[in-house]
Amino acid sequence: MYDLIIIGGGPAGTAAGVYASRKRLKTLFLTKDFGGQSTVSEDIQNWIGTISIKGMELAENFKKHLLAYAHDVVTVKEGEYVEKVSKSDGGFSVKTNSGTYTAKTVLVTTGSHRRKLEIPGAAEYENKGITYCASCDGPLFSDQDVMVIGGGNAGFETAAQLLAYCKSVTLLQRSPDYRADPVTVEKVLSNPKMKGITGTELVSIHGEQFVTSITFKKVDENKNITLPTTGIFVEIGLIPSTEFVKDVVKMDQWNHIIVDPKTQRTSTTGIWAAGDCTDGLYHQNNIAAGDAVKALEDIYLYLHAAKG
Repeated sequence: MYDLIIIGGGPAGTAAGVYASRKRLKTLFLTKDFGGQSTVSEDIQNWIGTISIKGMELAENFKKHLLAYAHDVVTVKEGEYVEKVSKSDGGFSVKTNSGTYTAKTVLVTTGSHRRKLEIPGAAEYENKGITYCASCDGPLFSDQDVMVIGGGNAGFETAAQLLAYCKSVTLLQRSPDYRADPVTVEKVLSNPKMKGITGTELVSIHGEQFVTSITFKKVDENKNITLPTTGIFVEIGLIPSTEFVKDVVKMDQWNHIIVDPKTQRTSTTGIWAAGDCTDGLYHQNNIAAGDAVKALEDIYLYLHAAKG
C-alpha cells in the first residue's frame, strides 16, 4: 500500500509529486500525460520565474522536474488513466486502465477537458474543419479564413497563434464583453487581420466534405449572419475531469470537487484535490501548483498524525 496516490500530471500534480518525494512519502503518480491544458498554448507569459515558454516545453519541464527527484520514493506511471476511486480497508482503491492500486491517501489533480459545441453541424464536421486544438491543427489552415469561438483568454491565445499564418481570424463572443485579460484583448484585436464580434448566438455549421461556413445570430440586431470559413477553433470553456470520484466526494453543480480552501481537503477524509478540478474561485497554473503544495503539506501532517 502506498502512502499517497497522485492522479494527474499538470502543474498541480507535478508540484505535489516533487514535494511528496522531498518529504519521503511512498507515492504512486498516475497520469495519462504531462502538462494539462498548458500544452495548447504557444506562449505562456505568466508562469512565475519564466518570462516566456511554449506549452509543450512547460509540460516537458514538469516531467523532467518530477523524474529528477522521484528516485525510489515516487513511482511514475505515465499513460495510465484512472477509471474509479473507491474506499477500501485502511484507505482507498484506485482502478486504472492497467490495474488496481491501494493507498492511505489520494490527491486528485486531473484538471479539466474542453467543452464541445452542441449546435447543428458541430458533431458532423468535427475534425473536418472544427477543431479543439489550435497548436495541433492550426498550421493546416495556413492562408485561410478561420473562426475562433470563445472570448476568454484561451480564445484570444488561440487567435494570436492563428494570426501568424492564417489569412484572417474572426472571433465570436457570446456575451457583450470579452472575458479575456484587457491587455490580451487589446493586443490581439490590434492586428489588421483580426476581427472580434460580441453578442452572438451560434446557430449552425455548414459544409460539404469539410466546413464551408458558420451561421450565428447577432443578438442586438436580431438577425442571422452567415460567414464563409474553412476552419473553426472552439474555446468555450472546460469541464472538470472528475467522473471517477463522483461516488466518493461531494461536488458542486458543475462537477467540481468541493474543497476546504485552507487545506484542499474534500468531503471525504483521506482525499484531497487541487487545481482546475476543484471549486476554487480562480483556475490558473500558478494557483493549481500552489494549492497542490498546500494539499501535500496537509497530507504529510495527516499521515504522520496517523502514525503517531
